[in-house]
Amino acid sequence: MNGNFYGVYGASGFGREVMPVVRDQLSAQGVPRDRIVFIDDNPSHLKLNGHDVLTFDQFLKFDAECRYVSLAIANSSIREKLAARCSAAEIILFDVIAANVVRMDDAVIDSGAILAPFVTITSNVRIGKNFHANIYSYVAHDCLIGDFVTFAPAVRCNGNVVIEDHAYIGTGAILKQGRPDKPLVIGRGAVIGMGAVVTKDVPPGVTVVGNPARPLIKD
Repeated sequence: MNGNFYGVYGASGFGREVMPVVRDQLSAQGVPRDRIVFIDDNPSHLKLNGHDVLTFDQFLKFDAECRYVSLAIANSSIREKLAARCSAAEIILFDVIAANVVRMDDAVIDSGAILAPFVTITSNVRIGKNFHANIYSYVAHDCLIGDFVTFAPAVRCNGNVVIEDHAYIGTGAILKQGRPDKPLVIGRGAVIGMGAVVTKDVPPGVTVVGNPARPLIKD
């Protein structure tokens, strides 16, 4: 055996942003660069930014004591399917946490998270599986976030907010602070548009845009 083997699943934009964070995190643990690869089901390159690009089947064939994967896929439904695929293959989903992430008291985050540079998670927060928080996002106190939730860059999630599974929060969106007895709720699968200012609950599956945020009406 040649030790553990690590993959960043997704060689598109977000995966390429995640890889340097993964590399820095693992190099501090003594993992050599050649044990860290991209995984892509339809690779357009054999090598990308100094790392091999493998299909999932190729990744499985490499000799390793344990295999670890980070799912750098923004689409939460695909992320969930890939998580199940990795579980079936006995691959462990590992957390990617940039060195300058701030994480305060009693902030509990389930497995498979990606916390990009300059992310802040404050106190008394609960976050589910496979959470993505892109650069400069924050989660303030007493928030409850479900599984497979995605934050684009610079999301401002203020205190006492509940975000249900598979919600997507767009770049620069602001979620108004709720109250302990009446948190602001973003429903399952809801989409918050770029730059939206959310002051009221968003029902499951609804897309909202604007300031204040209102449901998107398609022509």
